Amino acid sequence: MNSFVELLVLAGIAVFLILRLRGVLGTREGFEKPVARQPQEDRRKKPNLEIVQDGPDWDINDHVAEGSDAAIALAAMKRVDPSFNVSEFLTGARGAYEMILMAFEKGDLNEIKAFISDEVYEAFAFVVEDRKAKGLTVDATFIGVSDMSLVEAEFDDATKEAEISVRFKSEMTSVVRDIGGDIVEGSDKEVKRQKDTWTFSHHMDADDPNWKLVATGE
Repeated sequence: MNSFVELLVLAGIAVFLILRLRGVLGTREGFEKPVARQPQEDRRKKPNLEIVQDGPDWDINDHVAEGSDAAIALAAMKRVDPSFNVSEFLTGARGAYEMILMAFEKGDLNEIKAFISDEVYEAFAFVVEDRKAKGLTVDATFIGVSDMSLVEAEFDDATKEAEISVRFKSEMTSVVRDIGGDIVEGSDKEVKRQKDTWTFSHHMDADDPNWKLVATGE
């Protein structure tokens, strides 16, 4: 009888631990804000209390000049979504940059379609299809981001749409081969350095936590 009771207690503990782990770890896909948004129904149950901050917000001022248009826009984003954190956003942007860039180089856009706008997808798809038509393939290896900075932030108070532009400096190797396997561009021994400025967009009051890439440039 004691053994049976012990088994029931152990089983109960195991179920409790599994549920706790699922609650702590959760599941994430793609480029999300590191802090998950509360479900809409939960937000309605609690008063929307603003955190009164004494002094400058270094999460903002560490990345843009205090009092600048970008700083004002970032502060407005935080008022709509208090869970938004600039430093954590930039960490996510770095990961998204590598994921999207490598998917483009490899010509596999399906895995990133949910994280780029229709316009960006069409531009990427045109290049990928053009490569295929010419019988070209790309063999690329991402080395890393050597530098990144937040260069612009905008917020539309009416629509709650936010846009943040980030400049990346990265290093990679890239080789383009023709249908016969001969190299027509690049080298697997030469490091390619490039600069990109990407703009990410998100509705700060949306339940979907993902930001989307809406524009690319140098």
